[in-house]
Amino acid sequence: MPVPQWTITDFTYRESWWKNRGILMLNICLILPLLSSTLNGLDSSMINNLQILPGWQEYFDKPEGMRLGLVNSAHGIGILSGTPFSPYVSDLLGRRATMFIGAVVMLAGVIAQALSTTMQVFVGARVLIGLGMSFSINAAPLLISELSYPTHRGKMTSLYNSLWYSGSVISAWICLGSHDYAGSSTWSWRIPSFVQAVIPVIQMVLIWFIPESPRFLMARGLESQAMRVLAQYHANGGDERDPIVTFEMAQIRHALNLERQFAFGKSYLRCFSTPGNRQRMFVIIWIAVFSQWSGNGLVSYYINIVLDRVGITQTTTKTAINGGLQVFNLASALVGMMVVDKLGRRKIFLISNIGMLTAFSMWTVTTALFSQSGNVVAARATVPLIFIYFFFYDFAYTSMLVLYTLEILPYNIRAKGFAIMNIAMYSTNAFNSLVNPVALNTIGWKYYLFYCGWLIFELIFVMVYIVETRACTLEETATLFDGVKVRRGVMRQNSDAAMTLARMSPFHRPQDSRGAVHTSSSASRSHFGSQSEDSAVPFAS
Repeated sequence: MPVPQWTITDFTYRESWWKNRGILMLNICLILPLLSSTLNGLDSSMINNLQILPGWQEYFDKPEGMRLGLVNSAHGIGILSGTPFSPYVSDLLGRRATMFIGAVVMLAGVIAQALSTTMQVFVGARVLIGLGMSFSINAAPLLISELSYPTHRGKMTSLYNSLWYSGSVISAWICLGSHDYAGSSTWSWRIPSFVQAVIPVIQMVLIWFIPESPRFLMARGLESQAMRVLAQYHANGGDERDPIVTFEMAQIRHALNLERQFAFGKSYLRCFSTPGNRQRMFVIIWIAVFSQWSGNGLVSYYINIVLDRVGITQTTTKTAINGGLQVFNLASALVGMMVVDKLGRRKIFLISNIGMLTAFSMWTVTTALFSQSGNVVAARATVPLIFIYFFFYDFAYTSMLVLYTLEILPYNIRAKGFAIMNIAMYSTNAFNSLVNPVALNTIGWKYYLFYCGWLIFELIFVMVYIVETRACTLEETATLFDGVKVRRGVMRQNSDAAMTLARMSPFHRPQDSRGAVHTSSSASRSHFGSQSEDSAVPFAS
């Protein structure tokens, strides 16, 4: 009998997801790891917002230059200190335990920050918060990506990084509210610091009530537990014999076996041990650098200086612009998240880079006009151009940075590869935090010209190296960089799973919304997109 050419989408739930109790409970559980991104955004934006508050400036004697750069980079230094170790904990203890450890360390840092009496203590607290954050932001997106329902994975993983701005919004408006309430007193900056403790406490209390990653459980040899998780949250009714459970278990098992054959050891060298892995890391490191070196750091950490440069000096105006920008950023990232499965990853990256280059070039011109001639019209045009620029930045580099990285990494190097991405991102960010204030004070608007040239390089890179990954499972996507032989192995496994399912009664075989039994995956591929077996990528093995 012919082998049905089924894919994962043939077995997925076709009605509204909230009508399926398992999927509904799963998405509710995923709110907890999603909060790690909110906390990261809140904490990362905190210093930018505190700089605007007179109370913070006066208490710490108006830091500037390298001293201000150290304050801004302390959080990144903490993350860089913990990131090399976080994937080992994620792979050894699990995603949930790693999140718990991160929450405990962050809570200690938040309390120290809120009670700081000297700049040294404040900087030390920021480093401690970053250390805890390194564990949380390594484990949380891994759990989301590996646990999400197959047709929700793209949006849920994209939503994770997009929610960074929800924390940024909270930070901006809490700082504005505390300024209105406490004026120039120390409570104007201590109150926002105490607010940071809420999410770590929630995660510490609730983390053990959500499921563990089935891929982690499979890798640890706990197949029965992995099957129960998939049956409870992916199958309709918790049936362990449900076709989607059978298909996912077979695919994960086969992918793990393949990875053991092609890669050995547990060190970071494994990420570079094969041509496919080297290509993955080449792409991941560069897009991580792009996420910080696209000009966004000028506003994300130094909006106070940027607005001063175009004649906007009132504290209330600055805080209102910053708060509005964070809301706009969140909305822009959510737009990218909503279309990530419709447009595809490559097209979104291209739209983003073309838009950023155009908007940032115009932003450079308006800043130059105001700096050289005091042109008020140019100054007024700068603010909307900043908003336009950030729309295009958020469209791809907020919504897709984590998603694309996790999609192209196989399980055996996913935690470490993601850690390398974070190391590249925060190293670049720390460098920016130290260099940007000095460059802005030294050469002013001419510093923007560097970013214009860099954005051209980014666009060329995206055109050459970004590979489309839409409509594949994690296991299928990871094979795109490993050559035809590995891809055929995954396809053979899919055929084996299909043969097993074909022997089942019609009740267990995939059905459409009218109850008709599927014999091929053409319908689902036309809806979710398709990926050719021999999709070519530059210098693929």
